[in-house]
Amino acid sequence: MNLDRAVLLLAGTMTLLSALLVALLSPWWLLLTAFVGLNLLQSSITGFCPAAVIFRRLGVSGGCAFR
Repeated sequence: MNLDRAVLLLAGTMTLLSALLVALLSPWWLLLTAFVGLNLLQSSITGFCPAAVIFRRLGVSGGCAFR
């Protein structure tokens, strides 16, 4: 798995987890969905993604999106 796919996997997992938590616990979990969406938007504009930095430090091989 490369860095790009790891970031997408994390974002998708967090979004689905947030939707599940909204349905089961509280609508306040929509803040997690908003955070993930804002982070994706910010990384598409600036090219900086905190999750990519963490995955890179964990030894995940690079992809074409986060160089």
